[in-house]
Amino acid sequence: MSFWPRSLLWRTFALLSILGVTTTVTWFLIFQAHEQTPRAGQIAQNIVSVVNLTRAALVTAQPERRRDLLIDLAENEGIEVYPGEFDDQIRNEPESELSRLIAASVREQLGSQTRIALERNGLPGVWVSFIIGGDEYWMRIPRERLERDIALQWLGWAALALVLALIAAYMVVSHINRPLKALADAAVEIGRGHRPEPVPEVGAAEIRAVSRAFNQMSRDLLRTEQDRAVILAGISHDLRTPLARLRLGTEMSQADEPLKEGMRADIEEMDRTIGQFLDFARMDNDGGETTQPARLSDLAGEILRQQHKIGRDIESHIEVTPVIELRCQLMRRVIANLLDNALRHAGQGIELHTREEDGDSIIEVLDLGPGIPPEQAEHMKQPFTQMDPARSGTIGSGLGLAIVDRAARLHGGRFDLLPRPGGGLIARIRLVHSTR
Repeated sequence: MSFWPRSLLWRTFALLSILGVTTTVTWFLIFQAHEQTPRAGQIAQNIVSVVNLTRAALVTAQPERRRDLLIDLAENEGIEVYPGEFDDQIRNEPESELSRLIAASVREQLGSQTRIALERNGLPGVWVSFIIGGDEYWMRIPRERLERDIALQWLGWAALALVLALIAAYMVVSHINRPLKALADAAVEIGRGHRPEPVPEVGAAEIRAVSRAFNQMSRDLLRTEQDRAVILAGISHDLRTPLARLRLGTEMSQADEPLKEGMRADIEEMDRTIGQFLDFARMDNDGGETTQPARLSDLAGEILRQQHKIGRDIESHIEVTPVIELRCQLMRRVIANLLDNALRHAGQGIELHTREEDGDSIIEVLDLGPGIPPEQAEHMKQPFTQMDPARSGTIGSGLGLAIVDRAARLHGGRFDLLPRPGGGLIARIRLVHSTR
């Protein structure tokens, strides 16, 4: 399982986010490294100044005024002075580059005997020792007087700038991705056999050029499909009249009955092929009808009863499927087409199944014929494509499976040709429930 996003929008945003965060952290580390030495010098200078001023004040003050001076320093400045004891409990700050620089600078100015601690006898603060008349004293300075939050302020501003940059990056990438998503959605609609509206030609020059080319391609495809539909419909319609004369002439001829039966079969095959041409031509007009709520299982039951009336032996397992939007007449022709194909190629072991699976409506036609090799399944859905007659034993127009595939995509579903366990073929149509 990969956590890396798949969409262009989130991939680009993730890359920009990583770049922004890395740049900000690197900048802060560089700033911290270059700011550390002057910061340590400033803190050390503040400590030295407070110690020197306090020591000078205590030395020069009259003995009876020293107590008042210490009280005043504690109340007004937060600076406390205590005499050193031999049993003082001192905790030093963990060694770091900043503390090392501060201690070195303080000792350089106050003397090597100066001690620095962060806690004395359980009382936290910045403790610095100094000598007056040979006696050691400790001065406690509040840490807030010495610490600077300039670096933290800079970090806050940098974080704010990073957030604003990421918001701007998302808006820019989203603006670029919007026309690309419209192109992808339109391409999917064309693949399903629909006619999407032209995509807006907006955005950068390159995006506009792609959108313009896509719209032109869509118009060209529509024109080609319309021309092909007109040609197929015209040819099919023109062939019906001489076909009717042939049928009439066959019935009135004095030829032998076996010969007449063969001629009737040929005429029926030609009529079936013409019917498929007309069905294929109608597919270019959304199947030639509007959708209405219906159950795929009900349509399958109707076709099954018709097949039984004409004496065809078809086993069935009909389960009720959900109500979905269907082009009912088109789906009736599709189911009949699948059954005709199975009967022509297999002749026996034909089964018709319907069921609901994960909310989808599924219909299957199973046979025990020669089947279709898996590597040729997708190819067989193309118009005017046939199996080798030597393998299948039959001939046809090569439009039957193409019509079924187009009808499935027209309903937002898919059509699969699968090998049947034990030999044969499973022709499966899966239609997705419209509310999902």
